[in-house]
Amino acid sequence: MTEIRDKIVWLTGASSGIGEALAYQLAANGAKLILSARREQELQRVAQHCQQEYKANVNILSLDLSQSETLITKAQQALNCYGKIDILIHGSGITQRSTATETQIDVERYMMEVNFFGAIALTKFILPQWQQQKSGHLVIISSLVGKFGTPLRSTYAASKHALHGYFDSLRAEIWRDNIKVTLICPGYINTNISLNALTANGQKWNKKDQHQAQGITPEKCAKSIIKAIQTNKAEVYIGKIEILAIYIKRFFPRIFRQLIRNFTPK
Repeated sequence: MTEIRDKIVWLTGASSGIGEALAYQLAANGAKLILSARREQELQRVAQHCQQEYKANVNILSLDLSQSETLITKAQQALNCYGKIDILIHGSGITQRSTATETQIDVERYMMEVNFFGAIALTKFILPQWQQQKSGHLVIISSLVGKFGTPLRSTYAASKHALHGYFDSLRAEIWRDNIKVTLICPGYINTNISLNALTANGQKWNKKDQHQAQGITPEKCAKSIIKAIQTNKAEVYIGKIEILAIYIKRFFPRIFRQLIRNFTPK
């Protein structure tokens, strides 16, 4: 059982969506927070709510995961906030709405930097401290698409698959140091993630998908994440009926391949 109260938690992607809801849940559970995202003004808004509503101890640290040359400095600044970090939650990410054929390679590289390499860079900085103190907990907000690919999500799916491959391997390497790894796989969550999705040329999609709008609330998702952290789960699926796709692919792969084609635009 992982106790959250008085733990120092660094959360990226904290300015909106699942990350914002998770910041409030962590604050409600007594965590000391370091909140990160690109938009400092939004971080200030979230931090203010945590302080006023839950009397939480909060620091904000703006960062851009696509700027790899800045991340070592940012990680050191995060560590300096309280002198240590107990839980690191990788919540930042960006999705897409474009076919593999049309998507520009620079857009694909950008998504991989934000969704994968940024998380890896921050992890590699924190790990030596955790290995020395023999404790730590990595929480990675992946996606159901980290378990299977869907149309218009080729690079997004690739980045999430990469997270699973990396952190599954890392878990097997660091378990003797009492460092835990939890992969969170949300399905459709009612956030604005599709509004900010990248199109083939890197422009924003600026539309809210129907399935997204009908998804569970960020608050409900955040509560499930908190429970997964507390119970040291290795991997958790969060959503509605879309979770069944994991088991259909696992046990009926041919049927899955036929079903997923229906999501391809004509």
